Amino acid sequence: MVDVAAPSTTVCPAGPPVCSSAPADTHPAAARPADSPTAAVPSAAIAADRIVPCVLMRAGTSRGPFFLREWLPADDIARDEALIGAIGATDLLQVDGVGGGSTLTSKVAIISKSREPGCDVDYLFAQVGVGQRSVDTRPNCGNMLAGVAPFALEQGLVPAGDETTTVRVFNVNTRSRIDVTVQTPGRRVTYAGEARIDGVAGTAAPIRLDFLDAWGATTGSVFPTGARIDVIDGVEVTCIDAAMPLMIVRAADLGVSGTETPDQLDADPALLRRLEALRRAAGRLMGLGDVSGSVIPKPVLVSAGDGDSSVTSRYFTPHRCHASHAVTGAVGLATAFALPGTVAHRGRMGAGVHPVAVLHPQGRIDVEVEIAGEGDDVTVRRAALLRTARKILEGDLHLPGHVFSEAPRRPAAPDSAPMPEFPSQPLTLIVPTPAGGANDAIARTVAARLGPLLGRAVVPDNRTGAHGSIAAEYVARAVPDGHTLLLGYTATHGINPALHRLAYDPVTDFAPVGLIGYSPTVVVAGPGLAAGGGVEELVAQLAAAPGRYAYASAGEGTAPQLAAELFKLSTGVDLPAVTYPGSSPAVSDTVTRPTQLMFSSLFTAYPWITAGRLRALAVAGPDRVALLPGVPTLHEAGVEGVDVTQWYALFAPAGTPAPVIARINAALTRILTDPDTAGQLAAQGISVRPGPPRLLGDLTVTERARWTDVIDRIGRRPAPAR
Repeated sequence: MVDVAAPSTTVCPAGPPVCSSAPADTHPAAARPADSPTAAVPSAAIAADRIVPCVLMRAGTSRGPFFLREWLPADDIARDEALIGAIGATDLLQVDGVGGGSTLTSKVAIISKSREPGCDVDYLFAQVGVGQRSVDTRPNCGNMLAGVAPFALEQGLVPAGDETTTVRVFNVNTRSRIDVTVQTPGRRVTYAGEARIDGVAGTAAPIRLDFLDAWGATTGSVFPTGARIDVIDGVEVTCIDAAMPLMIVRAADLGVSGTETPDQLDADPALLRRLEALRRAAGRLMGLGDVSGSVIPKPVLVSAGDGDSSVTSRYFTPHRCHASHAVTGAVGLATAFALPGTVAHRGRMGAGVHPVAVLHPQGRIDVEVEIAGEGDDVTVRRAALLRTARKILEGDLHLPGHVFSEAPRRPAAPDSAPMPEFPSQPLTLIVPTPAGGANDAIARTVAARLGPLLGRAVVPDNRTGAHGSIAAEYVARAVPDGHTLLLGYTATHGINPALHRLAYDPVTDFAPVGLIGYSPTVVVAGPGLAAGGGVEELVAQLAAAPGRYAYASAGEGTAPQLAAELFKLSTGVDLPAVTYPGSSPAVSDTVTRPTQLMFSSLFTAYPWITAGRLRALAVAGPDRVALLPGVPTLHEAGVEGVDVTQWYALFAPAGTPAPVIARINAALTRILTDPDTAGQLAAQGISVRPGPPRLLGDLTVTERARWTDVIDRIGRRPAPAR
């Protein structure tokens, strides 16, 4: 049987489609009669033409496509790739899909006949990335939940009642049950009505959501820390798991009123840094582990409402303030409001049903909570609220082929077989990081010179996300004929395999082509940090003001981030991180003051150092570098154990014929030994090191062991790639 998958976070590679429907005997809904709405969809056509049925709906204050599980590929990886293509996730504006360039319009609902006793349908929610190839199925979405029952009724999963129909929904993400009541006059779903919700123009038919057992669904406890108030860095917070894991903070405790607009809050970098630091600490206390790459827990700022039964909320998603409010967040906040001893509690509520109004930037959400018990033994048994939904369109969704991973690659031809012509087409050089960073610049320098030597163009293709894992997985699955190469580096073949459980092996899934060179990591300070006396003064300054200064991270698990963590481990300073989607925006914000410090590759930092915008304090490596002869190593400055030298290389898929590898390596060596190319790279901080494929193969083996040791030292455990 094909299940609606368990909650996870997937970052997807790309390539030709593997988009086929589940076989008829693999999914409960596939056994429906031939006259059902989905029976006419031919799975072979879906696979060949990359076309899937789709219903686009506005649900609550969110919008997104709704799918039956059988409409999507049976394999979870291919399923998530289909969702990335449907939304157009790789572009910030999402112009190539049905997304709207916002997390609120990058949501997907996947519905199937339920396999849970007493439930009608299973609902898997997926949050698709905005500007990145990611799919997160860990959180729930209460707004999208409003469209589940109408969709299920119209697809024939549940029979409609005479006037209203209640559908019991099992949310796969949180393993909780919700009763959804829909208007069905004449046994047909109607979207027309007089109900109005803030954040949506016009009126529509009311849809009632009754949350039956959402309390403790993610962590196993309503108060997973064991306390109703925890103190983190001097700030009182309530960590609660009610429909959605939340970290609730009084707005006044962070120096704001709580009535600011979302734009005003988003424009306060100091507030956002403080909130994120509290959120990460809360995540650890709640048993969620390292939540730097997760959207939960969600931070909520609370302040007084306009009456005894209301509370004002500013809900974060988690790094930006929500334009209105999440439904699940409203249920969680109403629960905290009703329970004594939380930072959101106001007055006392006796047993029975009580209204709680959650006031948000666009209006209010009225939640009905049912309370049992008295005094400090009060518990919330149920919560309900009204939403609306509207079907926008129904039809075929055409998925672009480039979002799908390569089909299983061909085995390498035996030695006796004639070698195919190489190259027979332009080569693609997959770059694992965004444009503008060191990897991108190196790739374009190499590609521009490699093409003429091979007789075919070499085209760089940036496939970002998961700190290089998406690009690496893509190349690992590519046809091993030499026409697809990877600009691999420290993260793809050293850090990520030590830090995450990956869908590729850095040694066995690749054929090493050749090393390009090394770039040391340098500690640089921006104008927001004095430290004119070097590393000793820097350490003293950070120690004197714990948490006041922040370092710029190029992403969780990147070399700049791990170098900073090793530095913190060695010196004992409290230095929070601000995480960016790559080294280029990270170094830019260090220059413009939102962050004060960065552990950057010399390649990235050197132009800013020569322009006088950044000050190099130390080299995080074994030796000084020729470009910065007066800058000591951290070892010389008395800081031990911080040796993070980044490297760059070319890889091909495993199984690529040896003669093809040899030809590319020869061309690469010729490029790197050319004085002009070597000089250009050296002027930007790259120490060129050409060599045979065997040298690179040995490096990948030793790097995995080295970074495994580093990860152990800083106390991080392998986790699924995000």
